[in-house]
Amino acid sequence: MLRNLLAFTTISAALAGCGGTTAAAGNQQQPSAAASPTAAAAPVNFGNAKPAAAKPFDAATVATFDQPWALAFLPDQRMLVTEKPGQVWLVTADGKKTKLSGVPKVHDDGQGGLLDVAVSPHFASDHAVYISYSEPGEGGDSLALARATIDPAAAAPALTGLKVIWRQLPRGQGGQFGAYIAFAPDGQHLFLAAGDRQRMTPAQDPDQPVGKILRLTLDGKPAPGNPGEGKTGATSVSLIDPPENTVAAAKAKGRQVTVPSPNLTPAETWSSGHRNPYGLAFDSQGRLWSVEMGPKGGDELNLIEPGKNYGWPLVSYGSNYDDVPIPNPTTRPDLAEPALYWNPVIAPAGLTFYDGTLFPDWRGSAFVGGLAATALVRIAFDGTKAREAERWDMGNRIRAVVSGPDGALWLLEDGADAKLLRLTPKKAG
Repeated sequence: MLRNLLAFTTISAALAGCGGTTAAAGNQQQPSAAASPTAAAAPVNFGNAKPAAAKPFDAATVATFDQPWALAFLPDQRMLVTEKPGQVWLVTADGKKTKLSGVPKVHDDGQGGLLDVAVSPHFASDHAVYISYSEPGEGGDSLALARATIDPAAAAPALTGLKVIWRQLPRGQGGQFGAYIAFAPDGQHLFLAAGDRQRMTPAQDPDQPVGKILRLTLDGKPAPGNPGEGKTGATSVSLIDPPENTVAAAKAKGRQVTVPSPNLTPAETWSSGHRNPYGLAFDSQGRLWSVEMGPKGGDELNLIEPGKNYGWPLVSYGSNYDDVPIPNPTTRPDLAEPALYWNPVIAPAGLTFYDGTLFPDWRGSAFVGGLAATALVRIAFDGTKAREAERWDMGNRIRAVVSGPDGALWLLEDGADAKLLRLTPKKAG
């Protein structure tokens, strides 16, 4: 495991947080530092950044989908594309689509449905893929992580031997499942982002997985070396339905429900205090990053480090949807600050680091889709210091962005009849 993943001597003994989006679009001025007594050290707000006048790429439509959510490349450069209503497609580079069978039943509602897909780092030997989805059941939905195998050469490819290897409990109401999957650079562990389900305060409850980023083995168990390795949690937890705002959430009594013993959430948790992580990816140095949707304002890019608390719902650079204030992160120096934030929001969706050859000037940059901003955003880095470098108006909500093995950037639009786009350098003339 890379050194940054093992730097447990820097982990705070006490967990404490910071959060992330709305569906309202934000349009753009010059970015400015957050105004506070510690503005020099505060993250920069890029919510008002303007789109560039010209695009340095051509965007070719490869295929269209109904409410696509995520895509992942197989070693042969074909793609798996999920559709939120409950389909998985095998797609060739020229757009030929084959529907996979063996997909589990999902509850397609709001931000729930069939969500992320990820290809095993050992696909050549295990043919495994991982999918996340909102799983219906008694008492409501839960976020489920399942593993299956696929034979891409089969005449009728299917997900076979599908097994749920991790499940968020207790079930209940609320969207914002997060659900993004990332594999550690050494291929030995996976990270799963679990959104707060709009319940808010459980993001600070160490006994509930909502509002956490988890580090698991490839078969869904707590990974060795986690900050809470060996710990178990209470088997009676307080379940609340989505409250009106953070103030109401803090006062909600909830109802006590039982979860199976042992409760492994403390042993699974890598970081806490997340609202709705909507992208999760490693950079070339082995650092884990996420983009996170804020409430009314306060979308974030976060450097994810073990044992840290990113603050939701204690603090935010945004406010509640009903304009009830949320304390500013500068009031809680014990909580992790974002690397940058957006207020007004961009509604970030998808995160990828570019390491291809078609756009050499972009190597090392991260790319984020913007739902509210209908944009593609490029983020540049100086070590761990991040800034929004460029933004391009794509004319449609962007749901996913992936750096492809062919050196192109691949984008999924959001909604019905949404396009799969392949971005390549703009041709002269």
